[in-house]
Amino acid sequence: MLIKTIKFGPSGNSDSFYEQGHKSSIDMPKWLHDMGLNAYEYPCTRGVNIKRETAQKLGFEAQKHDIFLSIHAPYYINLAAQDQHKQEKNKQYLLDSLQAAQWMGAKRVVFHPGSCGKLNREKAMDLAITSLEKILEDAEPFIKQGISLCPETMGKQNQLGILDEVLYICSLHESLLPTIDFGHINALGNGSIKSKQDYTYILDQIQHRLKDERAYKFHVHFSRIEYTKAGEKKHCTLSDIQYGPEFEPLAELLAERELHPVIVCESRNNMAEDALKLKKIFEEKIHLVN
Repeated sequence: MLIKTIKFGPSGNSDSFYEQGHKSSIDMPKWLHDMGLNAYEYPCTRGVNIKRETAQKLGFEAQKHDIFLSIHAPYYINLAAQDQHKQEKNKQYLLDSLQAAQWMGAKRVVFHPGSCGKLNREKAMDLAITSLEKILEDAEPFIKQGISLCPETMGKQNQLGILDEVLYICSLHESLLPTIDFGHINALGNGSIKSKQDYTYILDQIQHRLKDERAYKFHVHFSRIEYTKAGEKKHCTLSDIQYGPEFEPLAELLAERELHPVIVCESRNNMAEDALKLKKIFEEKIHLVN
């Protein structure tokens, strides 16, 4: 049963999707279904440019092929921006992302909380929280339709979005759902996820802080990530074994605790193929646990 409730899929389109002659993301749901996957994160990372008709067609195909949809909002959102004009633009980026999600039937919109800039971390967080509270007021019509904004844990030192900050943000409103990017956490900690115990600590924090169903159905980004002392450098593939983290201990914990997140693979260029590898690792673990 758990194998069906945990969703696996890619963020964006693998190179092989285009190499096989496909040109539109509308083809992705069937392509992923035929691979054995059941989730897809549509990237609006460089702007929300998808048209309503295209979004609706994508949503129809996703429903037809049982693909869970999420959206990644633009990368350049910074809720800690001090300039009022930039704050308004950030709000519009998120509202546009929510609108696109509504059109296609996506239930989750992932976003980056922002960066500290020249502010100290406490002031940047205060500003980000104030900005988000205002956005949530305007986002209420989308929230009532079951669409969640999902702040992501980040991988660079000057970015907002360490685990504690993301969980605090999610405490502001029951609709906010954490996106736990284990690759980012590992990169920020210069290889801090080395064992099942390290994953246990992260999952314990989520369950302790949220204390509701969000602790069981949170959003996940997973990939190996190259890092420096400053944190994240670039995304890699599962074949790049010189970089972490390893998925097997996490898969084992997800099976043991009966958690059911959506797991989105962000591997470089072959995210769908690696998502399938993650799914197969989890299926092996669930059979061992049972």
